[in-house]
Amino acid sequence: MSAADALADQVPGKLEVKDVSRTFGPSSRGFMALGPIELTVASGEFLCIVGPSGCGKSTLLRMFAGLDSPSTGSIAIRHEDRTRPMTAMIFQQESVFPWLTVEENAAYGLKATRNWKGAESQDRVDYFLKKTGLYSFRKFRPDQLSGGMKQRLSIARAFATNPEILLMDEPFAALDEQNKLLMQQELASLWEEFRSTVIFITHGLDEAVLLGDRVVVMSSAPGRLIHSMQIDLPRPRHSAEIRRMPEFARYTSELWDILGQEVLEARRQETRRIERQAH
Repeated sequence: MSAADALADQVPGKLEVKDVSRTFGPSSRGFMALGPIELTVASGEFLCIVGPSGCGKSTLLRMFAGLDSPSTGSIAIRHEDRTRPMTAMIFQQESVFPWLTVEENAAYGLKATRNWKGAESQDRVDYFLKKTGLYSFRKFRPDQLSGGMKQRLSIARAFATNPEILLMDEPFAALDEQNKLLMQQELASLWEEFRSTVIFITHGLDEAVLLGDRVVVMSSAPGRLIHSMQIDLPRPRHSAEIRRMPEFARYTSELWDILGQEVLEARRQETRRIERQAH
């Protein structure tokens, strides 16, 4: 057993972040993007992360995916099923392959992780294409799809791999409001069925409250976790019903009271940087 595996076996939840920071550039005069951060994510939890632009949310998510490394501290993930990939990531921008069909895109993750099992895997791909409303378009190329359909395809591909942790970096930010609402509902429905651990970055407080079991707030840079709020709303959550609840308005209002101060601080920091550069 490797040191990383031994550490992961000691994780009390699904993911454990201890004293993590990330600095870009030389350590003596580099830019500290985030940290120090302490965070535990439970298995099967839907965690939403909000914070001002530039606070390091995406950097943190990339470290969870293994695409970046902490400058200090440690990240340990408990791997509960070695036959499943640890993570799958859905980005804000389109990440489908233009030369593959919808069906081939949805199957790509399974084949890339060498978990393709012929007819069994094909049935799984077909299932998620049907769940995301794309089965009738399975022979289409991505340039024949709308932006919302491409994001649905990204979700189908991620769920088809059956990851232990699904990482989502503002996946609906580029969509119009109607498609965003539909995608939120589809994601909530899929999560209810499969209960993967989800870490979801968003700028939308209403989106965070609608989807999350818990919402954590990051400070202005260097990003730190300054607040954690449990969202005690019934599931399954149907967007129209949940948004009419007084508790929904209370949660979003309380989050904005906290986040609004950090947004203002981020703007003040940017103004000070511009003034220093001018002199």
